[in-house]
Amino acid sequence: MKQSTNHLFIDACFCKPVKRTPVWMMRQAGRYLPAYRAVRKKYDFITMYKTPEVATEVTLQPVDIVGVDAAIIFSDILVIPEAMGMHLEFVEGTGPRFPNPLKSERDVQALRAIEAREDLFFVMETLRLSRRELANRVPLIGFSGAPWTLATYMVEGGGSKTFKAIKTLRFARPDLLHQLLTKVTDAVIDYCTAQMDAGAQAIQLFDSWAGILEERGFEEFVLPYVKRIIEAIRRSGVPIIYFAKGGMLWMEKLVETRADVIGLDWTIAPDKARALVNGRAALQGNLDPTALYAPPDVIRRLVREMLEQFGSDVGYIANLGHGILPDIPVEHARTFVDVVKEVGRATL
Repeated sequence: MKQSTNHLFIDACFCKPVKRTPVWMMRQAGRYLPAYRAVRKKYDFITMYKTPEVATEVTLQPVDIVGVDAAIIFSDILVIPEAMGMHLEFVEGTGPRFPNPLKSERDVQALRAIEAREDLFFVMETLRLSRRELANRVPLIGFSGAPWTLATYMVEGGGSKTFKAIKTLRFARPDLLHQLLTKVTDAVIDYCTAQMDAGAQAIQLFDSWAGILEERGFEEFVLPYVKRIIEAIRRSGVPIIYFAKGGMLWMEKLVETRADVIGLDWTIAPDKARALVNGRAALQGNLDPTALYAPPDVIRRLVREMLEQFGSDVGYIANLGHGILPDIPVEHARTFVDVVKEVGRATL
C-alpha cells in the first residue's frame, strides 16, 4: 500500500523536522465518544472488534470528530491469547476475563502457535478497510500487547491488585514463565508482521503491567523479549513505539529496546525524559489523562506547559500518559488536540 501523504506523525517518530507537533490519544476510539456508544449499543465488544466494517467505523471516528493526526486500529491486546486457545470474555463493568487462566506446565504447553493472517484475519481486514477509508488522510497505527503484559493477563485471568499468580510464577517457576514468554513473543512477532503487511504504518507495543516488576524483573522478563520483537519486526519506514506504563524509572533500559519512539506515562517530567533519552529515540506523551476533566482553559494551560517542557517538535508526538478515560467530555478531548495544533509549532 502507498504510504500516507500526511507524514507529520511518521516523520516525528523518526526524529525528522515537522511543521508542528503531531497529536493522537491512546484509546481515542472509545466510550468518551457518543458515536462510539451508539455503535456499542448494537454489538457486544468482541463482536465489534471481530467485525471489520464495525471496527473500521470506530477506528475512523476520532479522526473525523476530534481531528487527531493518526488513527489506531480498533481491536484489543488480548486477541493473541484468544488465538492461542484461551477462552476470552468481556464482563460489563469488570473488563476482560479468562475463565480458565494458565495454572500449570500442561496449560502453557497446550497453547498453540498462531498464524496471524488466518487466526486474526478480522484484524487484517480491518487494517485494509481502514487504510482504504482513511484515503491517506492520516497514518494508521497497528498494535499489540507486549509479552509480559499478555502473560500477566493469561496467568491472572484478568486485572489484579496484587498480581499474586504471575508474581508467584515469576519467583517459583521462572523457567516456566520464560517458556510462556517465548511462546507469546513468537505470536507477537507474527502478529505485528502480519499487521504491517495488511497496511499498518506504525506499530505500538503496549506493556501495561511492566511497572509491577522491580528493575531486576524488568531486565529478565520484559527487556529481552521486547528487544527480540523490535529486532524481528523492524521494517524501513514503519516506526515502532514502546509504551511501558509504570516503567519510567528505567528510561535508559527502555532506550535499549531500540524502539523508534518511547511512550511516556505521566509520572516523569518531560524535560527529564528528554535529558535521559538524549535524542536516541523520539518521545510520545504524556499529559495525565485525568487533566482532561479540568475546564478547557486549564487544559489549555497544562498542554502549553507540557509542550514547553518537551521543548522541540523534532522527535516528539503529543499524547496522554495513558488511555483517555471513558467519561471525558468530547470538547475537552478536542481542546487537547486543538491546543497542540495551535501551539506545537517548530518554535514554541
